[in-house]
Order: sequence, then structure tokens, then C-alpha cells
Amino acid sequence: MTKTDILNPSEMEYEDTLKGKYLVFSLGKEMYGMEIRYITEIIGIQPITEVPEMPKYVKGITNLRGKIIPIIDARLRFRKEIREYDGRTCIIVLEIDDISIGLIVDSVVEVLTMQDEDISSPPDVGKGHCNYIKGIGKVGGSITLLLDCQKLLTDDELEEINASL
Repeated sequence: MTKTDILNPSEMEYEDTLKGKYLVFSLGKEMYGMEIRYITEIIGIQPITEVPEMPKYVKGITNLRGKIIPIIDARLRFRKEIREYDGRTCIIVLEIDDISIGLIVDSVVEVLTMQDEDISSPPDVGKGHCNYIKGIGKVGGSITLLLDCQKLLTDDELEEINASL
């Protein structure tokens, strides 16, 4: 039995409408994209409660309509310079393997549709380095680094975050 045997027609149409769609966000001058299917919502900066002994990029947790979710600062996760949050700073809420995670970004730019021919493999710069970059999107004259949401956090990091919640 295949997945298409299990899905009803409306679920198949939903999956097809999300194929090739990426939410693009900025961190400074760089653009990053992630598959829209992982995103549940985009919210403004919320009060964040620090949790002791977490990795530096985990800013803490927040209460989102009764659900406690960990908040990760994308700038810190990607080893970028810290920047003060402003009116455009927001949190992208992702659902990864039934775990909700908030990702703080400088700003959300747009939703882009990219065909397979618009996406190149990332350059091989050594094992373990930037394994969360799954491709490079080329639309017009701009480049968007496409993230693999499944690899934003390692299994050990997910386990450490879950243990603290």
C-alpha cells in the first residue's frame, strides 16, 4: 500500500499545492528558505523564558496559546552576529516530527515557488558543516539558501530541548 492509497483526494491536492513552495526570510543580507509544509504560523516576538543550561542559540521557551515551545534564534544557530530585535523581527513556528519549534528571524520576505531546475545542490565543504542546507535556490538574480528543516537540530539537540521542557 502506498501513501497515495491512504490519502483522500483533498489531502493529495493539499500536498501538491505545497510542492515547491518556500517561505523566504532574511538574516542580514542573506536570504534563507524553508519548505512551507513545515510552517504552522508566523508570529511577532513573544515573551521568552530562559531555560538554564541550554545551547546558546536556544533563547528559551514561550507559551503559545497554552502550548510550550522552544525558541531558537536563527542568527545564533547559524553563527551570525547578534542583532537587536526590531519591528520586523518575527518567529516562524515550525512543526518538525510532531515537535513545535519557534525560529527567530530578522524578517519574513515572501513565499516563492521554485521548480527543481531552480535548485542546485550545496557545495561540499566538508562533513557536518552546514548539513542543514539542502539546496541553493536561484530565482532571478538572487540566491536563497534552502534549509532542511529536519536537520536544523540534531537528534541529540532535540532530545536535550525536549528533556528540559
